[in-house]
Amino acid sequence: MEKPSPTDHETSSSLLERVQSNDERAWQQLTELYGPLVYHWGRHAGLSAEDSADVVQDVFRVLVVHLSRFEKTPSSSFRAWLWTIVRNKIRDHARARDGKVAALGGTDANLRLLSLPDQPPDEGGDSGISPTSGLMYRAIQIVKAEVNETTWIAFWRSSVDEVSPAAVAEELDLSVDSVYQAKSRVLRRLRTLLEM
Repeated sequence: MEKPSPTDHETSSSLLERVQSNDERAWQQLTELYGPLVYHWGRHAGLSAEDSADVVQDVFRVLVVHLSRFEKTPSSSFRAWLWTIVRNKIRDHARARDGKVAALGGTDANLRLLSLPDQPPDEGGDSGISPTSGLMYRAIQIVKAEVNETTWIAFWRSSVDEVSPAAVAEELDLSVDSVYQAKSRVLRRLRTLLEM
């Protein structure tokens, strides 16, 4: 069996730091992770699918210009900062529509757009699938593509399936330490992607 490789993709810097240094792959990961969330927030605010897609583009244009100014602190998170940008772009979109063909829903819909809360919308919803779970799913797919198959299986079996590291080690013909290292490596990478 293939052993977890010490050269599996591990980053010492966060995704945001890599994006701020114009790492093309980091930008791609950021859009894969947060594009669907921005779109969801637009739809949650009452925008059409097309208008929500426009907001996603507008938000990422702002990120290209201003992300270098963002600094994560204990009291500020990337997602809160992103929500502020999204909220402003949704409001801009509503203002731009004033004087044009009335939006579906009329004045009530427009007032709803203009009175968006300071905090991101509730992560739950009627569908039972939250945008946060979608964010986690996208992060998992990114990390899964970055590590070798044995590392991924060792992580998944020991973390998600809750199989004992000793049993996973026996299944994969690895040492127990290798299973713990694989689990740690994948969890560390997931945290790097999600703790923004």
